[in-house]
Amino acid sequence: MGQIVPWVMFAACLASLLGGLAWLASRARRSGVGREIMGPVDLIYRPHTHQINVEIRVQQERMVAMPSPGDPLTPGQDELGR
Repeated sequence: MGQIVPWVMFAACLASLLGGLAWLASRARRSGVGREIMGPVDLIYRPHTHQINVEIRVQQERMVAMPSPGDPLTPGQDELGR
């Protein structure tokens, strides 16, 4: 019994560490932080991926919000054109 307890503790610590890293990775993926962290690695080892990420960032910055159905057609006008 005395030899099993350290191995069980080691397995529990390893499982909690891997679970925490998986949670952190999923959170970073959702928030988009991973691109900034992996940018230098992509630039060195996978330049095509770095170029793709730059294009994705440019496309995200270019997006224009679509007007809502009740918005006036031009600034300063209401729905009746006044």
